[in-house]
Amino acid sequence: MLVIWGRITSVNVQKVVYAADVLGLDYERREAGGAFGVVGTPEYRAMNPNGLVPTLEDDGLVLWESNAIVRYLAAKHGAGSLWPVDPGARALADRWMDWQQTVLNKAMGPVFHGLVRTAPDKRDAAAVEASRAATEEALAMLDEHLGRNEWLGGGQFTMAECVVGPQVHRWLNMPVRREARPHVERWYRELAEGTASQQAFPLPIL
Repeated sequence: MLVIWGRITSVNVQKVVYAADVLGLDYERREAGGAFGVVGTPEYRAMNPNGLVPTLEDDGLVLWESNAIVRYLAAKHGAGSLWPVDPGARALADRWMDWQQTVLNKAMGPVFHGLVRTAPDKRDAAAVEASRAATEEALAMLDEHLGRNEWLGGGQFTMAECVVGPQVHRWLNMPVRREARPHVERWYRELAEGTASQQAFPLPIL
């Protein structure tokens, strides 16, 4: 039995759930993290010493780090689709997965937590605005790329969509001033219209 540990309000869990649903996998998701606790228990720390979500269990294999899990599921179950067989095509998808972690997530974290998970009287307005501006810079890059390519990796839907999609879902559904990004919005609509996005793109965002 494939088991995904983690609450669906975590964007990192959303990535893994999205990939599993796109691949049509049977799995059990077990609540962990946030209000559910679990991640601090000795049993969970034995699986994931970081005490974070998600964690994947698959027939004796235990894996943590959301992008690594998405790559694993794509390689095992989606060769030729989510997992491009050609190394060059796969690298094009890989780079956007790394970009999500090193650029988009870093830029967007403070504005998301400030506006969605922090009470208005406790918000750091300057930090929120700086994060909003940094996210706009990242989204401008993404929009330019998607103006020239149908998908992140080029001509086909890949594992990169599973990683970047949930974070863009957050951005487009946050109570924040945003610039119009027509190519990002076109790409997002295509993702959101698929049945696999129903769990991974929750509304309201939390």
